[in-house]
Amino acid sequence: MIRIALAQINTTVGDLDGNTRSAIAAAREAGKSGADLVILPEQTIPGYPAKDLLTQKHFIRRCAASLKDFAAALADGPAALVGFPEAHESQGHGVYNSAALCRSGKVEKVYRKWLLPSYDVFDEDRYFDEGSEVVTFNLKGVKVAITVCEDMWNDALYWSHRLYNRDPIRACVDAGAQMIISMSASPFSLGKPEVRRAMFGAAAKNHRIPIAVTNAIGGNDDLVFDGGSAIFGVDGNPIALAGLFREEIIYGDLFGDGAAGSVAAEGEAMEQLRRALVLGIRDYVRKCGFKRVLIGLSGGIDSAIVAALAVEAIGAENVHGVAMPSRYSSDHSIADAKALAENLRIRFSIISIEEMFRTALVQLTPNLEGSGRQIAEENLQSRLRGMTLMALSNASGDLVLTTGNKSELSVGYCTLYGDMCGGLAAIGDVPKTLVYALSRHVNEHAGREIIPESTLTKEPSAELRPDQKDTDSLPPYDILDPIIRGYTEEGLDADALIARGSDPQVVRRVLRMIEVNEYKRRQSPPVLKVTSRAFGYGWRMPIARR
Repeated sequence: MIRIALAQINTTVGDLDGNTRSAIAAAREAGKSGADLVILPEQTIPGYPAKDLLTQKHFIRRCAASLKDFAAALADGPAALVGFPEAHESQGHGVYNSAALCRSGKVEKVYRKWLLPSYDVFDEDRYFDEGSEVVTFNLKGVKVAITVCEDMWNDALYWSHRLYNRDPIRACVDAGAQMIISMSASPFSLGKPEVRRAMFGAAAKNHRIPIAVTNAIGGNDDLVFDGGSAIFGVDGNPIALAGLFREEIIYGDLFGDGAAGSVAAEGEAMEQLRRALVLGIRDYVRKCGFKRVLIGLSGGIDSAIVAALAVEAIGAENVHGVAMPSRYSSDHSIADAKALAENLRIRFSIISIEEMFRTALVQLTPNLEGSGRQIAEENLQSRLRGMTLMALSNASGDLVLTTGNKSELSVGYCTLYGDMCGGLAAIGDVPKTLVYALSRHVNEHAGREIIPESTLTKEPSAELRPDQKDTDSLPPYDILDPIIRGYTEEGLDADALIARGSDPQVVRRVLRMIEVNEYKRRQSPPVLKVTSRAFGYGWRMPIARR
């Protein structure tokens, strides 16, 4: 029998000492539980993605030193696989995305990743060179093959359309492997845990070979890694399955009288979304060196859900909500903001921007000319709120969380240097319709009213002019969001969206709004990615175009 341990650990990009300590601690714990082999995630030592840190030769040298420390610390422990960037002197970038087999205090073998993704948020061919060799090792008489993440996403027996000509899974099987290891750093998006489970299960069943996959967890900048590490038997079913969004070591027993392990529940979509955003907020705050956050509370649904997520992420005592009313703010908005703060038990302040707004109008009105005067006055209020939050942030050292959703960010229904001010766009990849669903889920999860029912049911409004409603400027969100999703996530053009049943005039108007507001999105804070295509690092549209 062979006992395999999958250690999904939360690494911080660049924290070589901290990441190495965490990896050693996980491997030692696995050894105490009888593991013959512990598998850590892709690029464990530098953290993933290390981006342009990988272009610095001193960084690569320090990673090599950390790898030696890791191997030496496990001289009397189990065999371990750990990810690291490996320097080489051949033609190319000079770095491989590698996995080291450490045994008896030494690096025994090294596998170099074959397939380097360069789509969506991935940019690996900017930093790494391709590997080309199958690497196997003997573990208690069993021939085990090593792969790294993308290598497992090109199985000819599973995908009808493949991105690469090479098939590492088939190569491992042809080399006589009796088990395949995958070390991954696969970021979360809605539905992806289920895709991974189906894909790896199908590969194990189709090739009649056990597959063990360790995936990273944690937030690094805009990406959230969800874990879900698993071992699949030859029937395609999971022998062991880790939970999502938490550090964990799981075990599976193979090649004995019977396979054994533990299988965790994955949770439904809203549960996964909530936990992904909570983890993303917590790690962004913690890894950037902050302790507390500031949130502008408008009484609306977006700021309410961001505040609720922030409280779950870092605690109520570390969240400060600020209402900033002007002459157009309704009484119920202030009341809803206050009720939310009381429900969450967070610090709550009211700072009126009315006097600042009045003074600014006196100074600016003589110079505000042209047809955009009304828009200028509306945006002025938003910018005064942004200025207020940033002043508080400067004074306190707290991080400002922006509250705009994906629907608004898509069509530019947001104000540069106003409501876009902040350090993290917590729900910038969550469409408005999904914000409502998530908000109701938050209340259900809490078992009590966190987000006031009046916030959930009132018509959304920016409240920057009398009786303003979002639908004055935008189509209803249940019409808008499918168009945005089709264009941004599915790559559909106007004709395809119209063929789906959307109004032609609305489609063309929405796509035009998306295109002309690219300059705003380029200046957004990092957006936590939770859909298949988020604005930010994985969205690289030109600003000046026709």
